[in-house]
Formats: sequence, C-alpha cells, structure tokens
Amino acid sequence: MLGKLAFRNVRRSARDYLVYFLTMTFVTALMFAFNSLIFTRDIEEMFQVAGLMMALVGLATFFIVLIVAWLINYMVRFMLEKRSREFGIYLLIGMKKKEIARLYQRENILLGICAFLIGMVFGVLLQQVIMAILYSMIRMKYDLHMEFNRDCILMTAACYGGCYLLALFRCKRRFKKMNIRDLMEAQKKNEEVRESHEQLKRWLFPASVLFLGLFAAFIFLGGIQNGGHVLFFLVGIVLVIYFFYIGLSSWLVCYVRRRGDAVYRGQNLFLLRQFSSKLKTMSFTMGTLTALFTVAFLGCTVAMMFSDYQNKILETKFPFDVQINSADTEDDFADELEVIEESAKISEAYPYHIYARLPKGEQGSANGAQADGRIPEESQVNIWLSTHLKTFGRTYLNEDGSPNLKKIAKDSGQGAFYCKYDTYMKLSDYNRLRSMLGYPAVSLGEHEYLIHLKERIRKEAGNLKDDITIRGNEGELQFAGYYAEPFSQDGHNGGDYVIVVPDSQEALLTPYYSELAVDIEGEAPLGLGNKLDNIGGPKSRDDTGVDEDFAGHKALQGNICCGSDTIVVMSVENMVRDNLIPETKYMLSSLIFPCFYIGLVFLCVALTVLSVQQLSDSAKYKFRYSVLKKLGMNRQEIGMVILKQLVCYYLCPVFLAAVIGGSVSVFMSGKFIFYTGIRTAVINYFGLSFLLFFGIYALYFITTYVSFRRNVEV
Repeated sequence: MLGKLAFRNVRRSARDYLVYFLTMTFVTALMFAFNSLIFTRDIEEMFQVAGLMMALVGLATFFIVLIVAWLINYMVRFMLEKRSREFGIYLLIGMKKKEIARLYQRENILLGICAFLIGMVFGVLLQQVIMAILYSMIRMKYDLHMEFNRDCILMTAACYGGCYLLALFRCKRRFKKMNIRDLMEAQKKNEEVRESHEQLKRWLFPASVLFLGLFAAFIFLGGIQNGGHVLFFLVGIVLVIYFFYIGLSSWLVCYVRRRGDAVYRGQNLFLLRQFSSKLKTMSFTMGTLTALFTVAFLGCTVAMMFSDYQNKILETKFPFDVQINSADTEDDFADELEVIEESAKISEAYPYHIYARLPKGEQGSANGAQADGRIPEESQVNIWLSTHLKTFGRTYLNEDGSPNLKKIAKDSGQGAFYCKYDTYMKLSDYNRLRSMLGYPAVSLGEHEYLIHLKERIRKEAGNLKDDITIRGNEGELQFAGYYAEPFSQDGHNGGDYVIVVPDSQEALLTPYYSELAVDIEGEAPLGLGNKLDNIGGPKSRDDTGVDEDFAGHKALQGNICCGSDTIVVMSVENMVRDNLIPETKYMLSSLIFPCFYIGLVFLCVALTVLSVQQLSDSAKYKFRYSVLKKLGMNRQEIGMVILKQLVCYYLCPVFLAAVIGGSVSVFMSGKFIFYTGIRTAVINYFGLSFLLFFGIYALYFITTYVSFRRNVEV
C-alpha cells in the first residue's frame, strides 16, 4: 500500500523536481568518474606523485559530500513544506506519523536510487572521457574500456547514500515534532513577509556595496599579507554577502512603499513585489547560493590557470632531452652516459662547467659580503636580483632600502633562490648548447659579456646592466645584450640567469659545478630519470655545506639554487624531458581536475535550488498570472513578465558572485601571470570560467523557463 502510494507520489511530483533529479544524476556521474582517478592502478605505478591526485580528489569529494548533503537536506525539507497540507490530511484520515514519515522516506529513497542508478550509467561514460583527457594531457595512449572498480563503486555509493540517510534522519525527527496544525500551516511560513525595521535594515544594502568596494581595494592594493588577512577577508566577504540580501529586500520594500518613480512603469509593481517577497523569505538561501557560485567561479579559474601553464610554459622548462647536474667539477658523467646508452640512442652529449668568480685574495668569504658593507663583486648579480625583483619584495632590504647582505648571504646556497656566487659560462659552451637547442650562435668581442636570463624577469632586469661591473683580464667588460630563450635555468644553467663571457676570461673563473646536456633520438623511455637517480648523485657534503677541494679551490659549494619561480618550481639534478613533462603535467592535473570537479558540482547545486524554488511555486504563480490576464495582458506580454521575473531571480546571486569572484579571480590571475611569466591577458581565465558557467547557467535557465511557463499557462 505505502509502496504504491510512494511510487505514485514520485511520478506526480516528477515535473516539479525534475531539475533536482537530473542534478543528482549528474552529481552521481561526476562523483563516480572523478573517484575513479583515485583507484587507477596504471597511473599509480607510473608516477611517484600519484598519491597527490588521490589526496586532492579525496579532499574535493569530502567538500562535495558536504554540499550535496546540504542540497539533499534542503530539498527534503523544502518538499516537506510544500506538501505539508497533504501530510496533514493524511493525519486527519487516520494515518500515523510513523507511516507518513516512512512514506516520505520511501519516496525520497526511490528518487535517490533512480538518480544513482542512472547516474552510474552516465558515470561510466564520463569516466572514459575524463581518463582520455588525463592520458592525453600526460602524453600517454589510452584505450577506451569499461572499468567497474569495486572500491570506486562502494565509495561513490557510500558518499551518496550517506548524504541521503543523514537528510532523511533529520526529516524523521522533524515529523515527530509536528502536529496537524503545524503541517497545515508549514507552507505559509515560506509565504510570510515580515516587514519590520525596514527603514533600518535597508541601509545594509548600500553599506554592503560600499564594503564590497573596500574589500576589492583591499586585495588589489596588496592588503593580503598573511593568514590573518586572508581570514579577515573571508569573514568580511561572507558577512557582506548575507547583509547584501537582507538590505536589498528591505530597500525594495521601502522603495515600493514610498512609490518610487519606477514602481508604476509597465509591470514593475508586480515584479518588485514578487522579487522583494522572495528575497525576504530566501535571504539566507540566496547568500548561500552566492557563496556557492563564487566558489564555482574561483575553482574553474584556478583550473584554467594551471591548464594554461602546462600548455604554454611547461614545454619551455625542459629544453634539453637529458640534463644532469653534478657538484663534482671533475665528474666525467661516465656512469650516467652508460645508463642513457642502455636505454636510448645518444645523438650528442656535451659535458661542461658552470663557473663562479672568487674574490681576490680570498678563496670564498665566510659570509659572502665585504667587511666594509660594500656589495661583493663575486655575487653582485644575485644581490641585485634579490633586492630588485618584485618576487622578493622587501625580503632582502633593510629599512633604509639598502641590501641586507647578511640575510642574502645566509639564504644563498642553502636551498634558496640563488647560489652563493654569481654563475658564469664560457662563450664556446654557450654556443654549443644553443646549437643543440636549434638557436643561432652569438658572438662576443674580447671585452664584452652578455646575460642569458628567463623571459619572465626580462623586463624587471632592464637596469641590471647599469648597476653591475663585470671585470675581465684587461679591465671592465662591456654589456652586449640580454638573451631570453628557454635555457634550463631552474638550477642547471644558473638560477634565473647566467653571465656569458669570452673563453679568454676563463683564467679569472673557478669551476662551480658540472653539467651534462644530452640529445637522444626519439623519446626517452619511461623510468630513465629514476635509473639516473639511483646511480648515487653528486659528491656528498658534510652538515656545514662545505665541499671537499674542487679543482684546487676550497669553500666552493655546488649548485643548489632553483631560481625565483614560486608557484611551480621544478629543480632536479637528473632532468629527463620525456619523463618530467608527463609527471609534472600529472602533478598539475592533480590540482586541475579537483578544481573543475568542485566548480561544476557547486554550480549545479546552486542552480538546482534556484530552479526548484521557482518551479515548485508555479501553482501559486498560476493564479497571479491569471489575474494579469483578466486585467488585459495577452499571452506574449505574460511570457515577457515571466522572463523578467526569472531573469531577476536568477541574475541576482549570479551578479553578486561574478563581482566578488571576478575581482578575486582577476587578482589571482595577475599574480599568477606575474610569477609564472605566462603571456595571457589577466581577464582570460575568469572570462573562460564565465563562459563555461554561462553555458550551464543557460541550460538550467531555459529548462526552468519552459517548465515554469507551461505550469502557469492560462
């Protein structure tokens, strides 16, 4: 009996809650498809960072379970209020509370099971799409095949079922506390508009707009400096969002009361009363939806950033097929070459040195600074970059703006950005490497030098040549230009830069560390980098960081710098291009996929609440639009009023979320572009996210509009 009634009720309410059903189906498909990334054994065996994908997807699933649980709880409570009179009648005809609660639970369980089963079918298909995209990103072939991983299915079912059981458990407790009167009047609670203290609360609207502007200025003017500032910003934004809707609803009520100029134009009176009453009863929900939309914007923006990075910048980080670093300046790389020859055919192999310049009369100063405070000549470029690049800010500056030489000397060579000494290269080595990369050779006069640096810092380093002095055998060398092609400057050919001098100046230089650049035919085999790592690496150091005698010089440290990159840092001793690019792309994908995952789910959840709210009120709106028809409005005019009503209702949370999310996204994009050196317009990432958002938004809006108009057709 109850089973048949539950099935009939589900069919009857399918029209009003179709959007909710479809969303739960889509969420199930997304959850299964992305959870499958956690249980992909092939990738686990290929990459050492495979655990990162598991951890981040698992973390994303945790937050998604929370928001889906909120959606289910909201919808269960919302449907209960809409059908409260029906349940009150059930009590009047003799049904017990337990029976009614059991009936309602069966309806929701039936709805949930149907959505889960259909979602799993689409999830298997979506899984193939996601896996194909992932394998394409990491340059690996993927053969489409149906995969039903038991652990993945159980995890998806547990997450999905847990959300439903929690919501239904709370619903059961709610039924126990309700009586016939509560059930008969529950629906009216959502229709009540308490217009109290409106004159006072309306000022929350302009105040929240003002604070939004202040928060925007706060982030763009560099107000966020530490974790405390971030917490202050987040709490402030949350409060502003909720105060905005409380103030806006009161402001609209007051505007209608005082009969503003726009109230009696066209259908504005009808629309304003509709909109203000809806905001009044849904101010908290609208604030929550705005927060969800904002998170969706930010999640997609972050995903777009790192996706663009791996497509544009990552290829330039590893220009050589194989490049190996050694702190031993007498290393001939015989073991490494033997390992490479066993796995691939070598086209060209070139060992060379990166040099440093020691101070005269000293074999390396203890602290890297002159006793009288003057900038030491052997590390002048490192000091200039540390004190002039925006990346470092005022980290290495004293209060008076002078370089903090002690702090620079302390950090240099201790895993910081730059080595202890400036890095040099001979012109013959430089041209040989340029030839291997397909770049044209360059020439230098006997009294000239050039600087090869990263494209990212090229503009900031424009004045570097005017503030440094490079001395040669016969006096000061003249600057011959900057070069900025990709040149492996994340710790191999210097960190950020290398100074190139004629070979005749070699007598003034001391070998700093050794490098080996190798070209191979075809692609490097999988695991070559691991084989090179297992050889044993460079000569070990003691705890003081001082090496043994290198080429007759003491106190010279090997290369342990990585340059000034701060968002994506890749500095490894044994660099195999065809191994590192897929692994790095997989590492970035571990962030890209969860961000898209969170963004899509949060977006769909928020749009579902918007749609169901309108469609479930269609019966009430049907009477109101029938009154408009009796007043003389034709079908086309009524359709336009419906469109305006839905646009206002849909655009309100989206507009505020776009303002907040857009401001934060543009700020993050600007920082990301600056620190990575990627050439992209600052608005691009948010623009692409907004287009994706708009596509899904339009789909939900059109579905809601068509269903709403059909329901209120008079």
